[in-house]
Amino acid sequence: MRRPLWDNLAVNNQSKLILAGLSILMAALGFTAANLWKRSHAPMPVALAFGTLLEPRRPLPEFSLLDHRSAAFTPQSMQGQWSMLFFGFTNCPDLCPTTLSALAGMQKKMLADRDAVRPRVVFVSVDARRDTPAVLARYVPYFNPEFLGVTAPTQAQVENFARQLGVAVFVGEEHEGAYSVDHSGAIFVVAPDGRLTAILTGPHTSAGLLEDFHRILAART
Repeated sequence: MRRPLWDNLAVNNQSKLILAGLSILMAALGFTAANLWKRSHAPMPVALAFGTLLEPRRPLPEFSLLDHRSAAFTPQSMQGQWSMLFFGFTNCPDLCPTTLSALAGMQKKMLADRDAVRPRVVFVSVDARRDTPAVLARYVPYFNPEFLGVTAPTQAQVENFARQLGVAVFVGEEHEGAYSVDHSGAIFVVAPDGRLTAILTGPHTSAGLLEDFHRILAART
């Protein structure tokens, strides 16, 4: 038995309403899914190859040291330019010269590539007794004339600064005028606003340092 025409029209209209409702529902679900996808695929924090980008950045502790020209070196000395701080000592047999050489290689590559931003390298001695400004003035520029050596009038001062940045320093017992100094080898990256922005834990190579510094710049600019 055939349905009356008006029954078919009613069915068609009802189907259209159902389809329209489904279309609206699907559109709403699609919009919600798109938002969820965007959130789940939001840019990930910048990952460094050999270190950690700090979020949030941290202010430097207060300190008063001396550079290898016997000028005062304070937190204000870090303002206005990118800096890389590395702790060591001039009698270090391996880690310090190797790391300073890697930093020098990084700077050489930046200079050749005409990089607009090049960080200043600051070598902080953790052996204040032997590493006077005069000693640092002979040692540090050997790796790069633009490098800055920093020390302190007393061992306690430099160890206090190192400790506030989480750098472990251990001075061994003296034997016949000689003693050893152990220290951690991280490099601390300080932004032009004077805030600590990254810690590079190594292993330090010229290529690795350059790569991570470029990533830090990209994340901060």
